[in-house]
Amino acid sequence: MRYQSLVTDLAHQSALPHLSAAERQLSTALARPKRIAIACIVALTALGWLTLGLMAAGFGDASLAWQALCRLNPSAGWNGLSLAAAMWAAMVLAMMLPTAGPMILTYAEIADTAARKREPAVSPLVLTAGYVAVWLGFALFAASLQFASARAGLLDAGNLGRMFAGTIFLGAGLYQFSALKQACLTLCQRPFPFFFSNWTAEPAGVLRLGLRQGMYCLGCCWATMLLMFAVGAMNIVWMAALGVVMTIEKMTTTARFSQAVGVALIAAGFGMVVMSVL
Repeated sequence: MRYQSLVTDLAHQSALPHLSAAERQLSTALARPKRIAIACIVALTALGWLTLGLMAAGFGDASLAWQALCRLNPSAGWNGLSLAAAMWAAMVLAMMLPTAGPMILTYAEIADTAARKREPAVSPLVLTAGYVAVWLGFALFAASLQFASARAGLLDAGNLGRMFAGTIFLGAGLYQFSALKQACLTLCQRPFPFFFSNWTAEPAGVLRLGLRQGMYCLGCCWATMLLMFAVGAMNIVWMAALGVVMTIEKMTTTARFSQAVGVALIAAGFGMVVMSVL
């Protein structure tokens, strides 16, 4: 198939005279993968923020779960770890899906054009599933790391906790200037060449593309996500702020914004470390 021809849309869609009205409407909806992608991003992101909002508001038994996550008690055992994993999962959906919007919609634009021209195309839901799987795996890792840090007393409010927080800020700031960070950021900022050169009409292949994009995004954002340990796990204000920063970072076309963020994080981390030893 000549993918250069995908930029040309058909002027008219088939009337599908042999289908019922409901079947024609369903066919029309399924022929618009871009709309499916937008609905998926909005729904999953809203679900993540709704879950976190209910927990923060103390809705029912959720207040206990929220307290268990924000101040994870080492004596909480596996119940505390499972609560932490569930809420880290909600957090990564709320924070990372918006940053993946441009990437998912880029794929959806290509798939939508292919569908209009009656070429085979896999739904962006499959791509999104691969991307989400990577970040849910990170959520399990982060919850385990939080549990271990709580047992070691690194999340306490004393000097040790401030030193730990400052070290995280310093590490995240320095990572902004690393070659791995910049390589992953470039791939996140320019998804079209990736999809153009790796295009496939096989569901398994598209799932692998989603996993690869998830890994690129993880390589770009994992250090920034770990800042939640320093500012208080599940702090909604910081979650929103970091989510905006990571989204802007991926929507820019240069490394200047990323490097400016790195300078700010290093300065903040240095200040925290100094305060911890005074």
